[in-house]
Amino acid sequence: MRRTRSSSCEGKERMEEQEERLVWGRKHLLGLEELSRDELEVVFRTAESFKEVSTRSIKKVPALRGKVVVNLFYEPSTRTKTSFALAATRLSADVLDFAIEASSAVKGETLSDTARNIEAMGVDIVVVRHSAAGAAVRLAQTIEASVINAGDGAHEHPTQGLLDIFTILQHKGKIDGLKVAIVGDVAHSRVARSNIWGLKKLGASVVVVGPSTLIPSSITELGVEVSYDLDAVLPQCDVVNLLRVQKERHLVGYFPSTREYARLFGMNSGRMKQAKPDVLIMHPGPVNRGVEITPEVVDGDRSVVLEQVSNGLAIRMAVLFLVSGKGNE
Repeated sequence: MRRTRSSSCEGKERMEEQEERLVWGRKHLLGLEELSRDELEVVFRTAESFKEVSTRSIKKVPALRGKVVVNLFYEPSTRTKTSFALAATRLSADVLDFAIEASSAVKGETLSDTARNIEAMGVDIVVVRHSAAGAAVRLAQTIEASVINAGDGAHEHPTQGLLDIFTILQHKGKIDGLKVAIVGDVAHSRVARSNIWGLKKLGASVVVVGPSTLIPSSITELGVEVSYDLDAVLPQCDVVNLLRVQKERHLVGYFPSTREYARLFGMNSGRMKQAKPDVLIMHPGPVNRGVEITPEVVDGDRSVVLEQVSNGLAIRMAVLFLVSGKGNE
C-alpha cells in the first residue's frame, strides 16, 4: 500500500509539473491583451533560461534547428528586427530578412499575398511589423505559420512590453504592488499599450503622464491613472518608462516645441532628485537625448536602457521557442 500511495503521489507531482510546462499553448503572439498572468510568467521563465546562452563562448543552442523564421517588416526598425534575427540564429533557425522596398509589395501586392508566397517556401514563423493596427491578427488568420507581432500601428508591441516587464522583474524581483509611470506620447504608442496590459495583469498600478493632446481619454478604460504633471506623480513611482517623441509622425504639432516638452516631461538630473533612490529609468529606444531624457540620466546608474536591449534578445528567443511548439515537448 505504501508503494501504491508513493506511486500515486509521484504521478500527481509529474502531472502538476507537466501542467506547469504546458500552460503555454499558443501558436501565435499577437498581443499581451490576450495573455493570462500564467502565460506571461511562462515567457519570463523561458527567457531566464535563455539568458545564459549569451554568456557562452559559443552562443548557440539547437532548439529550433530546421525551422525557418522570416522578418517581414513594413516599417523601419533596428533594435527589434536585429534582435529577432539574432534570437532566431542563436536558436539555430534559418533566418530570412525580407526587404519590403525591394519586393512586390511596392508593386501593390497585399500583405496576405506576400505572406502566402513566403509561406510556400517552407517558412515556419513570420515576425511581422506593419503600420496598420490588426495586421498581425489578419496574417494569423491567413497563413498556417506561426505569427509574432513585432508592432502593428498604434495597437501593440508585445515583445517590447515583455522585455520591459522582464527588466523590471530582474531589478525589483516582482511586479505586484509597484507603481509604474509611462510618460509621453501614449496616444500613438503601441509600446504603452503592451506595457499597460502586461503590468496590470501582474498587479502593478500604472499612471500615464504627458500633454493632454497625447493622452487619449479612452486610456482610462485600461485601468490606468492619468496625470498631466510629471513632478506631481514622480516621487511615488518605482519605474519611469519614457516614450520616444515620434518626430516622423509630426507630433511636434501636439505641443509647443521639443524644448517645452523636455522642460515639462523630460527626465533630467533635477527630476532625479525628486524620484525614489531606487527608481528605474527606462526607454524603448531610440532615445532623443535632451528631449525625453538628458544624457546624464540615460547614461546614469538608474538607467536600464541597455539592459532592456539585452533582455530583449532573451525574450525574443523565448517567444520564438514557445510559438514553435517546442515549449510543449
